Amino acid sequence: MTSRFEAALQPPGRGADGFTLIELVVTLAILGLSLVLVTGYRPPWSGALSLDGTAGRIAAELRLARSEAIVGNRPVAFNVDLVGHRYRVGAGASRGLPGDFSIELLTIAGERQRANTGDIRFNPDGSSTGGRIVLADGRRRVAIGVDWLTGRVGVADVR
Repeated sequence: MTSRFEAALQPPGRGADGFTLIELVVTLAILGLSLVLVTGYRPPWSGALSLDGTAGRIAAELRLARSEAIVGNRPVAFNVDLVGHRYRVGAGASRGLPGDFSIELLTIAGERQRANTGDIRFNPDGSSTGGRIVLADGRRRVAIGVDWLTGRVGVADVR
């Protein structure tokens, strides 16, 4: 049984359950607009973001090579193929780099296999042969440097 107060709150001619056609149309319109906004969104993309992301990925792989050398108590090489735009950590799989970047490698002469391939080698004590990998996209240059004494890896813009 409903009280007179509850009955007074009910709109005339409408049950307690259900939605009107207008409410459904408005809800569907809002959902449709949200879907259009979400699917149409494309994050801003620029070469600078790609260059920084690639430099960050190479720096992370260099740090991984150093960690593998320390944990495995054996030298681990970070091999760079300048012509093929590829790199490899130790005996791991070869990974590609974007072809639209130019790549330079500075390392000691003993770690240079050919003119287009070279290594930065990490020792079990954390030290390395040192070196620098420079990526450029035509407007910017980013250097990933490896300190020979500590094996520390750093990323910086090159002027």
